Amino acid sequence: MFEGHVSPLDWGIREIRGPRKRKGCLTRITQVVDRYAPDVLVIQDTSEHGTKRARWITALNASIAVLANDRDISVFAYSRDQVRAAFERHECPNKHSLAELIAKYIPAFERFVPPPRKPWMSEDRRMGLFDAAALGLVFFKKKDGSAQSPQHPYSLSSI
Repeated sequence: MFEGHVSPLDWGIREIRGPRKRKGCLTRITQVVDRYAPDVLVIQDTSEHGTKRARWITALNASIAVLANDRDISVFAYSRDQVRAAFERHECPNKHSLAELIAKYIPAFERFVPPPRKPWMSEDRRMGLFDAAALGLVFFKKKDGSAQSPQHPYSLSSI
């Protein structure tokens, strides 16, 4: 949850397992939306032209869009390719380097950067935080193009 492009308001990682994980995720997302009443929700584009994801995630994103529509919240969706393109000039060859870049941009996230992943390791669950932050930063970049925070050493135009 962001108040602005360098102002994370709330973040966290929730792990929901089991056969009803889509419903559990939607319940948790509904609680966060009701608590903070955001103006905008940014999700990963899981349409046929977006990022290929598991069926349950595509269904979850559709449910999130319905939730947002019911509450008059604008929804923006960006694919993995759009995120990569937004950070392309920084030459982030993998998700770990993107997480390190985001942590430099948003110091509150520095302590969440996981160690580099070895080929035999599963992705660290903290990477979801950086996936979400990248989507948010793409939104802010597209929204105002070259937003420069006068109190922050990094500018979105540099991302």
